[in-house]
Amino acid sequence: MEACISVFDMLKIGVGPSSSHTLGPWRAAERFLNELKSEFDINKITRVKVDLYGSLSLTGKGHATDFAVMLGLSGQDPEYIPIQNIEGIIKSIETKNEILLGNQTPIPFFILQDIVFNKNFLPFHANGLTFTAYFNDETKYSSTFYSIGGGFVVKEEREDVQAKEAIKCAFPYPIDKASELLAYCKNENKTISEIIYDNEKSMRPEAEIHHELMRIWKTMLECMYIGCHSEGILPGGLHVRRRAFDMHQNLIGLSNYSTPQEWLEEIRKTEVKFRQILKWVSCFALAVNEVNAALGRVVTAPTNGSAGVIPAVLMYYLVIENHQGGENEIKKFLMVAGEIGSIFKKGSTISAAMGGCQAEIGVSSAMAAGALCELLGGSPEQVLMAAEIAMEHHLGLTCDPIGGLVQIPCIERNTMGAIKAINAAELALETDAKNAKVSLDKVIDTMWQTAKDMNSKYKETSEGGLAVAVNMADC
Repeated sequence: MEACISVFDMLKIGVGPSSSHTLGPWRAAERFLNELKSEFDINKITRVKVDLYGSLSLTGKGHATDFAVMLGLSGQDPEYIPIQNIEGIIKSIETKNEILLGNQTPIPFFILQDIVFNKNFLPFHANGLTFTAYFNDETKYSSTFYSIGGGFVVKEEREDVQAKEAIKCAFPYPIDKASELLAYCKNENKTISEIIYDNEKSMRPEAEIHHELMRIWKTMLECMYIGCHSEGILPGGLHVRRRAFDMHQNLIGLSNYSTPQEWLEEIRKTEVKFRQILKWVSCFALAVNEVNAALGRVVTAPTNGSAGVIPAVLMYYLVIENHQGGENEIKKFLMVAGEIGSIFKKGSTISAAMGGCQAEIGVSSAMAAGALCELLGGSPEQVLMAAEIAMEHHLGLTCDPIGGLVQIPCIERNTMGAIKAINAAELALETDAKNAKVSLDKVIDTMWQTAKDMNSKYKETSEGGLAVAVNMADC
């Protein structure tokens, strides 16, 4: 039985470029630090070593995994660290050969020696990492974590299974499969967002739910805003030019605004034709993932590599479909999207290292499609159909980032996932759900089988596909 997964587990605020290779290892370093503080005197630690395995090793450099573990060991929180401070902290560690463990205890730290990239895979998961602390009495303590996608981090032990099951029982509507969610909607005569809201209320006060959902949306909106107003070349060596800036300039014209919300209102006044809609949706998605590629702050939805799809589709709804849309619609959208993502996580994977890009862009497109469908008046059956359609047409999508960077083809893929989500929602709205031949649960099962059958070189290793056909020298 799976533990309950909150909307706030699926939609997490963090730092780019990758949820599994950046945010996950960062959180793992934090957990290791907490283990040290609870069990030992960290003032007696003389060295900390980090071993990266499998996909974390093969594409870790391009995903800033080394930066992430250093920042986590330094006691920095990815949700709140000022982005402008990251470069200085890393530079200080590099020049001083010293890390401020837990932001309090300085110890020697030699990056080339203390972060080891091991190409072999650990058996439990493709994204494994082991931290080892050495003490002044010549003893040591090691702990292994697995970054399983979307910023989720686990250990192989299942010591707290009973505790997790108890937490799940706190949900009035425990959900593992889409069929269970649909049954609750029918029996209670409620929408999907209403069912999910009842579950969230069992965990936290309504005021907190409102505040956190709006904080997630504001982070998404600010990310789109920053991306549309930033030009130049993305870091990493591929020399990828930001495109959202120029596209946005051509679309927005001479509008005047000074805040993200004023910007949103100005977009509502722009020309609405099919080509312009395609460009706006693409622009929003590009903006987010260019910010992500530049180690900016994004919302993992459900991963960093696919962080642009959900905000782009929600922004589409607000600036194109419903100019009166506001907080109520935003909260519904995020709750439906979060729940669909959690069903995928329980039944398959949201890790590209396990399932290829179908696990990231495919899942985010399904999340966005279902959420948009509810806002457009779709029934629970049509909402789940929209999610199914979106994933059905991402099945088998490989993860083959050039140079191990979350740039090519990752940034463009967010635009495609967003457009597919809108199309999937519209198809579902025009379909009698009783005539559906493929259920969401069936497509999730199929996705997982496809993931298991997929060659490992297409699972975020940069050892196949475009990553091999196009090398750094070509760029």
